[in-house]
Amino acid sequence: MHEQKSNYSHEEVLSCGRGEMFGPGNAQLPLPPMLMFDRITDVSEGGGQHDKGYIRADFKIHKDLWFFPCHFQGDPVMPGCLGLDALWQLTGFYLGWLGEPGKGRAISTGEVKFTGMITPETKLVEFEIDFKRVMRGRLVLGIADGAVKADGETVFTAKDLRVGLFK
Repeated sequence: MHEQKSNYSHEEVLSCGRGEMFGPGNAQLPLPPMLMFDRITDVSEGGGQHDKGYIRADFKIHKDLWFFPCHFQGDPVMPGCLGLDALWQLTGFYLGWLGEPGKGRAISTGEVKFTGMITPETKLVEFEIDFKRVMRGRLVLGIADGAVKADGETVFTAKDLRVGLFK
Protein backbone atom coordinates (compact mmCIF):
# COMPACT_ATOMS: atom_id res chain seq x y z
CA MET A 1 0.00 0.00 0.00
CA HIS A 2 1.29 3.47 -0.84
CA GLU A 3 1.84 6.20 1.68
CA GLN A 4 -1.19 8.52 1.54
CA LYS A 5 0.15 12.05 1.17
CA SER A 6 -1.53 15.39 0.49
CA ASN A 7 0.64 16.32 -2.53
CA TYR A 8 2.77 14.56 -5.14
CA SER A 9 5.80 15.74 -7.09
CA HIS A 10 6.25 15.26 -10.83
CA GLU A 11 8.43 12.18 -10.26
CA GLU A 12 5.79 10.67 -7.93
CA VAL A 13 3.05 11.32 -10.51
CA LEU A 14 5.22 9.57 -13.13
CA SER A 15 5.65 6.59 -10.76
CA CYS A 16 1.84 6.32 -10.72
CA GLY A 17 1.92 6.31 -14.52
CA ARG A 18 4.36 3.40 -14.42
CA GLY A 19 1.96 1.48 -12.16
CA GLU A 20 4.26 1.64 -9.14
CA MET A 21 2.10 3.68 -6.75
CA PHE A 22 -1.10 1.69 -6.21
CA GLY A 23 0.16 -1.73 -7.33
CA PRO A 24 -0.53 -3.97 -10.34
CA GLY A 25 -4.10 -3.86 -11.69
CA ASN A 26 -4.99 -0.70 -9.77
CA ALA A 27 -5.45 2.99 -10.64
CA GLN A 28 -2.70 4.28 -12.89
CA LEU A 29 -2.14 7.64 -14.56
CA PRO A 30 -1.17 7.88 -18.24
CA LEU A 31 2.42 8.77 -19.05
CA PRO A 32 3.52 11.82 -21.08
CA PRO A 33 2.47 13.11 -23.50
CA MET A 34 -1.05 12.06 -22.37
CA LEU A 35 -0.40 12.90 -18.72
CA MET A 36 -2.00 16.33 -18.54
CA PHE A 37 -0.58 17.72 -15.27
CA ASP A 38 2.86 18.05 -13.70
CA ARG A 39 2.10 17.59 -10.02
CA ILE A 40 -0.70 17.19 -7.52
CA THR A 41 -0.65 20.20 -5.23
CA ASP A 42 -3.33 19.12 -2.73
CA VAL A 43 -5.60 16.15 -2.11
CA SER A 44 -7.94 15.55 0.82
CA GLU A 45 -10.69 13.10 1.74
CA GLY A 46 -12.67 15.94 3.36
CA GLY A 47 -13.44 19.51 2.37
CA GLY A 48 -14.05 20.86 -1.11
CA GLN A 49 -17.20 22.45 -2.47
CA HIS A 50 -19.42 19.52 -1.38
CA ASP A 51 -17.36 18.50 1.70
CA LYS A 52 -16.73 15.06 0.14
CA GLY A 53 -13.05 15.54 -0.74
CA TYR A 54 -11.04 17.27 -3.45
CA ILE A 55 -7.89 17.13 -5.52
CA ARG A 56 -5.86 19.96 -7.08
CA ALA A 57 -3.09 19.81 -9.67
CA ASP A 58 -1.18 22.09 -12.01
CA PHE A 59 0.48 22.02 -15.41
CA LYS A 60 3.19 24.43 -16.58
CA ILE A 61 2.52 25.53 -20.15
CA HIS A 62 5.31 26.09 -22.64
CA LYS A 63 5.04 26.98 -26.30
CA ASP A 64 6.55 23.73 -27.58
CA LEU A 65 3.92 21.39 -26.09
CA TRP A 66 2.95 18.69 -28.62
CA PHE A 67 -0.65 19.82 -29.21
CA PHE A 68 -0.04 23.50 -30.06
CA PRO A 69 1.38 23.04 -33.61
CA CYS A 70 -1.56 20.87 -34.72
CA HIS A 71 -4.52 22.53 -32.90
CA PHE A 72 -4.89 24.90 -34.81
CA GLN A 73 -2.13 25.88 -37.22
CA GLY A 74 -1.68 29.64 -36.89
CA ASP A 75 -4.15 29.76 -33.95
CA PRO A 76 -2.76 27.39 -31.30
CA VAL A 77 -4.97 26.44 -28.36
CA MET A 78 -4.92 23.48 -26.00
CA PRO A 79 -7.72 21.09 -27.03
CA GLY A 80 -10.58 21.17 -24.56
CA CYS A 81 -10.70 17.37 -24.59
CA LEU A 82 -7.19 17.30 -23.06
CA GLY A 83 -8.33 19.49 -20.17
CA LEU A 84 -11.33 17.21 -19.70
CA ASP A 85 -9.00 14.21 -19.75
CA ALA A 86 -6.90 15.83 -17.00
CA LEU A 87 -10.04 16.12 -14.86
CA TRP A 88 -10.85 12.43 -15.46
CA GLN A 89 -7.20 11.47 -14.75
CA LEU A 90 -7.32 13.26 -11.39
CA THR A 91 -10.70 11.76 -10.49
CA GLY A 92 -9.30 8.26 -11.09
CA PHE A 93 -6.11 9.04 -9.16
CA TYR A 94 -8.23 10.11 -6.18
CA LEU A 95 -10.08 6.77 -6.13
CA GLY A 96 -6.74 4.91 -6.11
CA TRP A 97 -5.46 7.33 -3.45
CA LEU A 98 -8.41 6.34 -1.28
CA GLY A 99 -7.06 2.77 -1.45
CA GLU A 100 -9.79 1.44 -3.72
CA PRO A 101 -8.79 -1.42 -6.07
CA GLY A 102 -9.26 -1.64 -9.83
CA LYS A 103 -8.21 0.03 -13.08
CA GLY A 104 -9.60 3.52 -13.64
CA ARG A 105 -11.78 4.30 -16.63
CA ALA A 106 -13.59 7.51 -17.53
CA ILE A 107 -17.32 6.84 -17.85
CA SER A 108 -18.98 10.16 -18.60
CA THR A 109 -19.40 13.79 -17.80
CA GLY A 110 -22.47 15.96 -17.61
CA GLU A 111 -22.27 19.58 -18.68
CA VAL A 112 -19.04 21.08 -20.03
CA LYS A 113 -18.77 24.85 -20.46
CA PHE A 114 -15.87 26.66 -22.10
CA THR A 115 -15.34 30.31 -21.15
CA GLY A 116 -11.73 30.82 -22.24
CA MET A 117 -8.65 29.24 -23.82
CA ILE A 118 -5.22 27.90 -22.96
CA THR A 119 -2.67 29.29 -25.42
CA PRO A 120 1.14 29.15 -25.66
CA GLU A 121 1.17 32.47 -23.75
CA THR A 122 -0.51 30.83 -20.73
CA LYS A 123 1.97 30.17 -17.92
CA LEU A 124 0.12 27.85 -15.51
CA VAL A 125 -3.00 25.71 -15.75
CA GLU A 126 -4.68 24.60 -12.53
CA PHE A 127 -7.13 21.73 -12.25
CA GLU A 128 -9.67 21.58 -9.43
CA ILE A 129 -11.86 18.58 -8.67
CA ASP A 130 -14.52 18.64 -5.95
CA PHE A 131 -16.13 15.29 -5.17
CA LYS A 132 -19.89 14.97 -4.85
CA ARG A 133 -19.96 11.25 -4.13
CA VAL A 134 -17.77 8.17 -3.97
CA MET A 135 -19.69 4.91 -4.30
CA ARG A 136 -17.92 1.84 -2.96
CA GLY A 137 -19.94 -1.15 -4.16
CA ARG A 138 -19.16 -3.83 -6.71
CA LEU A 139 -18.08 -0.87 -8.84
CA VAL A 140 -16.12 1.96 -7.23
CA LEU A 141 -17.44 5.18 -8.77
CA GLY A 142 -16.32 8.76 -8.23
CA ILE A 143 -18.65 11.61 -9.15
CA ALA A 144 -17.19 15.11 -9.11
CA ASP A 145 -17.29 18.62 -10.53
CA GLY A 146 -14.15 20.09 -12.06
CA ALA A 147 -12.72 23.41 -13.13
CA VAL A 148 -9.74 24.36 -15.29
CA LYS A 149 -7.98 27.67 -14.66
CA ALA A 150 -5.46 29.40 -16.92
CA ASP A 151 -3.26 31.86 -15.00
CA GLY A 152 -5.93 32.05 -12.28
CA GLU A 153 -8.94 32.59 -14.57
CA THR A 154 -11.50 29.80 -15.00
CA VAL A 155 -11.51 28.75 -18.66
CA PHE A 156 -13.83 25.78 -18.36
CA THR A 157 -15.95 23.75 -16.00
CA ALA A 158 -17.28 20.20 -16.09
CA LYS A 159 -20.14 18.89 -13.97
CA ASP A 160 -20.75 15.29 -12.93
CA LEU A 161 -17.43 13.80 -14.04
CA ARG A 162 -17.71 10.04 -13.55
CA VAL A 163 -14.78 7.66 -13.26
CA GLY A 164 -15.01 4.01 -12.24
CA LEU A 165 -12.51 1.46 -11.03
CA PHE A 166 -12.89 -1.93 -12.70
CA LYS A 167 -11.38 -5.18 -11.38
